[in-house]
Amino acid sequence: MRVPQLGRALSTGDLAAVALAPGVAWLPVLRHARDVGAAILPIDFRLSRTERAALIATARPSVIADENGVRRADGVPIDPAIGLVIATSGTSGHARLAELPAQAVEAAVLASAAAIDARPEDRWLSCLPVAHIGGLLVLERHLLLGAPVTFRRRVTRSVIARLGDARFTSLVPTQLTRLLDAGADLGRFRAILVGGSGIDAELANRVAEAGVRVVPTYGMTETCGGVVYGGRPLAGVEVRTARWGELLVRGPTLMRGYRLDPAASVEVFEPGGWLRTGDGGEVDDDGTVRVLGRLAGVIVSGGEKIWPAEVEAALSSHPEVAAVLVSGSSDRKWGQRVVARVVPRRRATPPTLESLRDHAAETIARHKLPRELIIVERLDRTSLGKIRRR
Repeated sequence: MRVPQLGRALSTGDLAAVALAPGVAWLPVLRHARDVGAAILPIDFRLSRTERAALIATARPSVIADENGVRRADGVPIDPAIGLVIATSGTSGHARLAELPAQAVEAAVLASAAAIDARPEDRWLSCLPVAHIGGLLVLERHLLLGAPVTFRRRVTRSVIARLGDARFTSLVPTQLTRLLDAGADLGRFRAILVGGSGIDAELANRVAEAGVRVVPTYGMTETCGGVVYGGRPLAGVEVRTARWGELLVRGPTLMRGYRLDPAASVEVFEPGGWLRTGDGGEVDDDGTVRVLGRLAGVIVSGGEKIWPAEVEAALSSHPEVAAVLVSGSSDRKWGQRVVARVVPRRRATPPTLESLRDHAAETIARHKLPRELIIVERLDRTSLGKIRRR
């Protein structure tokens, strides 16, 4: 695809579905769309033809740009105030298309820069998929702040060693873990934003021991990426807990709604402009936000609510556990029982249920302990490192 050809095809109110590999070619695409009042829907270039066709059919763009060139399509116009349309990266398998106003993107970039003291001259390393909000925001930092960007499709120890003056980056926990395992010099970064999924206790301890400044972030596509840094909401962002235990978010970084899905758009907002996150959590008196996990995944056993993420954190530090997924299974006596699916560090000597329960009992109550163990070879993950819980 020729970038100048796309530029000539875009006009006010267009939505362009763009399938383009990560790299500097994205920068003029995003800049021109912003200048003319068009919106960009980034298509993950790794998707199969079937997946790509399904996403385009849902989005109904007016311009399609891919390896076959740039062409007009019989699409639906979009409000010129919308800058980006991003497919949600939820683990349910059903993606919705969040419409993000250009002003929301700008608010997110400026609030993030203030929180981590990132200046226009500070270089960013871009190594997340551009089709996800975390990766795209690195590019937006170049457009809105003037920050230089270095692109790398894979991030390894040798890549880090040759980075030069890069001072910030965004990673997912899987990337961070691999870099720590490889002994990469992560102390060169003034801050590493980590999102996509939570940081467990073991990874947090390793980060502290390595002296690396990691900023855990919480947010989602619908909030224009992370809006809680290190447990504290960004400037202008409000977070509260609904009476049913769900975290609600309000502020200038929120999406307008889901493209061509008015029913879902109405359902996701509470009165007063509060976005329903789908996550259970708590907000302390000092404003600190604690995320407990997806409400849909909470396990009710013997009348007690058990959050899978809490149990996973307790089990993940077991010396024989490489990865773990906790879920609920129907149980005649308890209603649900806690089930742990474990990838062992050594296939020949997997942990026993008893050893896992004894280990986890040191940090969580016994009624939260797993009652069933399933040994698996691997856990299916999304491109951002999230475990697919379905």
